[in-house]
Amino acid sequence: MPPSTMRAVVLKGDFEVAVEDRPYPKIQKPTDAVLKVTSTALCGSDLHYYRGHLKCEPGFICGHEFVGTVVEKGENVSNFNEGDKVVVPFYTACQECYYCVRGQASRCPKGELFGNSVPANTIDGGQAEYVRVPLADTTLVKTPKGIPEEMLVLMADIFPTGYFAAARFLKNISERDRDEFTAVCIGCGPVGICAITVALTMVKTVYAIDSIPERLAEAEKIGAIPINISDNPVEKIKAASGGRGADVVMEAVGHADAFMLAFDMIRPFGQISSIGVHTEPLPLNGLLCYGKNVTMAFGRCPVRSIFEEALEVLVKEQKKVAFLCGKTMSLEDAPQAFKDFEARKVHKIVFKMPGEKVGESIEAKA
Repeated sequence: MPPSTMRAVVLKGDFEVAVEDRPYPKIQKPTDAVLKVTSTALCGSDLHYYRGHLKCEPGFICGHEFVGTVVEKGENVSNFNEGDKVVVPFYTACQECYYCVRGQASRCPKGELFGNSVPANTIDGGQAEYVRVPLADTTLVKTPKGIPEEMLVLMADIFPTGYFAAARFLKNISERDRDEFTAVCIGCGPVGICAITVALTMVKTVYAIDSIPERLAEAEKIGAIPINISDNPVEKIKAASGGRGADVVMEAVGHADAFMLAFDMIRPFGQISSIGVHTEPLPLNGLLCYGKNVTMAFGRCPVRSIFEEALEVLVKEQKKVAFLCGKTMSLEDAPQAFKDFEARKVHKIVFKMPGEKVGESIEAKA
């Protein structure tokens, strides 16, 4: 018999979340499933509404990175059974529409985004003891073996997003370009670290740009060449590339200054892969774009479409990113966790359910 209520992290306003009792989520459609959440996490995207940069109506349950166990399912859910352990991409997908069949599941018209209230196609998130998952048959993925559960939260969003940032321009380059390309990642937060990790499986040289020395040190540990943003990165990249500029820039910040830095350092006919969530206008004009022949790509990662590809890389490279999930806290401590995460005191925080053991090193499991 399911409980009548559950504990959940709820947005109350700018810089304020609370852990409250909320109703247990019920099956609403025959394609729904309900999960008992076992691990959930804080993501940089959560800071957009927490800081008030993305205007949302308070009161929704936060979180879009979570894994769990199926405890209920609708009558049309046939690919999963109660008791199955699953990973949940942050945006649901039907797998049969125009976009899904073309590998563009992040624009599925039937899809819904977890843990937000803007735009309209959003639903309560997974920073809770239970969560309802629409389109369960075509969204859920059975938990793969060989990766600690706490690290699997990366597969809900940030590792596929990092893969998306790198792969869309680096995946199929020639062997010569693998050795000669100059790739750059602007932003060495968790998504940037994932993008760098993936890019280094595709090209020999990746530069990492950030303003925080500790983040640059972590990027250097996994094989990137660090450049502090105050140390004239445009000139350094041009010097390293025979004066041309970067071949591919991955922009993982979501700020106009970061994007324009990418534009300044990209070579003519280069490619910019922006996966940051931009909440302000970009100061581009047509003449700038015309004068550089640059290709620019933006937007939300189609997690369900590239899940298996990204997972294959994570299985091989998991030791490089294990440190991202080295901090676990109880869901009850979410208000403090959001404060610490917003202040950049931690790389990432994985929540365990109330009463469960926290603080164990995930790096040791990887």
